[in-house]
Amino acid sequence: MLRFVALLVALQVGGSGLAAAESSHVDFPLDLRCEYWAEPLNVDVPQPRLSWVFPPPQRGQIQTAYQILVASSSDLLNKDQGDLWDSGKVSSDQSFQISYAGRHLVAGQSCFWKVRTWNKNDQPSPWSKTANWSMGLLSEDDWKAKWITAPGAVVTDGLGLAPDAESASTAEPIRTLPIFRKSFQITKPVARAALYICGLGQYELHLNGNKVGQNILEPGWTDYRKTCLYQAYDLTDQLKAGENIVGVMLGNGMYNVPANADRYRKFTGSMGPPKLIAQLQITYADGSTQTVCTDDSWQVIGGPITFSSIYGGEDYDARLERAHWDSAPTDDADWQAASQTTGPGGKLAGVSQSAPPITVAAILKVQSVTNPRPNAWVYDLGQNCSQMPLITLRGHAGSSVRLTPGEVPKSDGTISQESSGGPTYYTYTLKGSAENSSEETWSPRFTYCGCRYIEVSGAVPAGSPNPSNLPEILDLRGQFITNSSAAAGEFSCSNSMFNQTAQIIRWAMRNNMMSILTDCPHRERLGWLEETHLVGPSLMYNFQIPSMFTKISADISDAQTAGGLVPDIAPEYAVFAGGFRDSPEWGSACVLIPWQVYEWYGDTQILSRHYEVMKRYVDHVGSRARDNIVSYGLGDWYDLGPRPPGQSQLTPVPLTATAFYYRDITILQRAAKLLGHDEDSDHYADLGRDVRDSFNRELYHAYTHSYATGSQTANAIPLVFGLAPESDRAAILDNIVKDIRRHDDGLTAGDIGYRYLLRALADGGRSDVIFDMNSRSDRPGYGMILAKGATSLTEAWDARLDSSQDHFMLGHIMEWFYSDLAGIQRDPSAVGFKKIIIKPTPVGNVTWVTASYRSASGTIESSWRIDNDKFFLNIVIPANTTAKVYLPNHYNTGLITESDKPVAVTGDNSADSAIPVSSGVYHFVCDAVR
Repeated sequence: MLRFVALLVALQVGGSGLAAAESSHVDFPLDLRCEYWAEPLNVDVPQPRLSWVFPPPQRGQIQTAYQILVASSSDLLNKDQGDLWDSGKVSSDQSFQISYAGRHLVAGQSCFWKVRTWNKNDQPSPWSKTANWSMGLLSEDDWKAKWITAPGAVVTDGLGLAPDAESASTAEPIRTLPIFRKSFQITKPVARAALYICGLGQYELHLNGNKVGQNILEPGWTDYRKTCLYQAYDLTDQLKAGENIVGVMLGNGMYNVPANADRYRKFTGSMGPPKLIAQLQITYADGSTQTVCTDDSWQVIGGPITFSSIYGGEDYDARLERAHWDSAPTDDADWQAASQTTGPGGKLAGVSQSAPPITVAAILKVQSVTNPRPNAWVYDLGQNCSQMPLITLRGHAGSSVRLTPGEVPKSDGTISQESSGGPTYYTYTLKGSAENSSEETWSPRFTYCGCRYIEVSGAVPAGSPNPSNLPEILDLRGQFITNSSAAAGEFSCSNSMFNQTAQIIRWAMRNNMMSILTDCPHRERLGWLEETHLVGPSLMYNFQIPSMFTKISADISDAQTAGGLVPDIAPEYAVFAGGFRDSPEWGSACVLIPWQVYEWYGDTQILSRHYEVMKRYVDHVGSRARDNIVSYGLGDWYDLGPRPPGQSQLTPVPLTATAFYYRDITILQRAAKLLGHDEDSDHYADLGRDVRDSFNRELYHAYTHSYATGSQTANAIPLVFGLAPESDRAAILDNIVKDIRRHDDGLTAGDIGYRYLLRALADGGRSDVIFDMNSRSDRPGYGMILAKGATSLTEAWDARLDSSQDHFMLGHIMEWFYSDLAGIQRDPSAVGFKKIIIKPTPVGNVTWVTASYRSASGTIESSWRIDNDKFFLNIVIPANTTAKVYLPNHYNTGLITESDKPVAVTGDNSADSAIPVSSGVYHFVCDAVR
């Protein structure tokens, strides 16, 4: 294993870090964002926060000042007139989390903005390109629209069908999922048209015969009794002179989970029948306005979706389609007037609580087709992922085709749903044509399932024997769906197993990135909270998810009980019992997620917004403690013990529960100090010391330097959380290593402990042990999962087939790939990667690594290789940041060069020393000694 050089450098060019003469060229800011979003249309906070980054930097490039202009029109902005806000020249190096401080903004207002910056030589950059945001509807009074539903709407409440009291009607109840429409006239040129909409459970928006936008499964899942999310669409260019028709299809989503004995569901429950609120605000070129709102002037009819469940699948009868329902006047005889109703109770929220929208990210082609039994054709799409099938057929009217998704085949080749929950399936009933020659293409709209295989019955592939004259399958593909969080990082290395491990983890992450972080895309689809913070750093290295975590924190706030309990899932669609509702390792997400967002993105608002939630939760856990020891919960879920995985087997629950209680207290104390709550800060500082003392008194065996049972989790968590006595840390780490060696370099830690096992080893300089644990396939772990053919990370370390084949909860090693193997780390003395640590860790047979991470401060790159006994490190440090670089080598180092120039080593070579650098591109070379 290579050791870290402890360096202080004397620079030939002088100064306190490696910095060349600065270029006189100043680049303009890029990637302008408002509330983390690119040009959002439904900003619902009065002082939205703005940010930007810089292009790849010249050396030493920093921002010393900025100026922001915000205007009510692009024409004014082009004239450098900020009639809404001109910040003036502000002396600051801040480039993110800058709050708008201009004129009061009103609902629906368009805001155009740009920024320029000054460098250390007081040279201004050119103005950035123009960006914009639009305010959404900011208060209840801004909503003129009414909630509407189908007359006599019925909901499945688990006991049968019941009418919606708010829409009681003598009309014949609509038994299929409803579709709505509204006709309106455009009589003059339109300057701007924005539509705001929330359709529950989920909706699909149409205008003049076309689906609007690419997003699916809108709106995001929430506790609709507390919060309903609305979206905004710019329809300016889609309206036409004369008659226009807006149409909306509704689905059930998590809002209404029907009870059906023949279909799978994780839980049954309804918050009401499908309903809709929408408001189209039109501003004409002459300054006049028009508003089209949902009310009882809208029309409704039963649509072709006869059954839809987020868990059980979807049924569609194409014979019930209404031709031109969303594009032209039709016979109104069967259409009814919509009924005005009330909403489910939740406030309408925009981007402040929204995750990035879900879209179809890729199309999967069939890899093979088998026919394991008569009338069963199994299509292998090659990748286990969250998907909607897309099928093209030809056949007789009334013929029904069933599509059954599954992760793995049974021994007879047909589809198994043991790991994913069943029965789940889709059916499509053809409308046919006179000659049965027309092609029909269909995909479910309001549900999806994690799967690799699709079994089709009731049809045959085109060209196959077809004595029963069944419909022909002309094409079948998989539509991979995920939320549209942009990529933040890339990682690859010379170790193929590590690359494959990273690949299956990324698939599992993306498969579960919906409007919440689901634990699996099939059986559960619930927001189990321990995964959010444990895999949080791994997720953040890979994806830009501040808005995702902002929504999760809002969901947690909505889920918290009056007594402070935070359920294990949020939104809390089902109330579970015992540790499955109240486990500190899960509930602690209410503290840990806001803190991670603060550390990674510099966001203090999320701390202030959820500070009382954090306090109430810590106080709740404390109320259940006895002598500061917390003894309830699930513990180290899915650890490797003698029994099948589940609740903790090797580590006592009081150890993990109390450790997380302590961790929450220490973070809450720091948050209180940061937010100016000094009295709270002092209180929690005292409480933390008391809990630490009690923890060590009850659970630490000083004579063996081991905690509780001495499991990997039991010893790792106290090291990482700062509970372990400083003088004993080396001995405790040594016990962890010995336990791993006793298990033949095998891991035993589960969902809760594995992240901290990795951190304890890496922080203790034992990444060699991490390499040994994760470079084999004959022990439970990533290698075994890969060896069993998984294409996504599995729920269990041994990839057992009775567990999910698509879970992201064990994806913790991704953090180590970036932070330790590649060496891209956040300096704990700053937030948002304003200060960076580059500390690569060559280990095992890894001979090269390349990685990048797009931080709040810009893109950081670290690439290294070992060649001819030399260690080559190339790094990119973004503009407006600084970094400390640690090179792996002997302490008594030989020649070190940067860009072919020698770097002189001075000082005492202590282990805490580093090479300080400013922004720029650097090329280091030193001896490589293992």
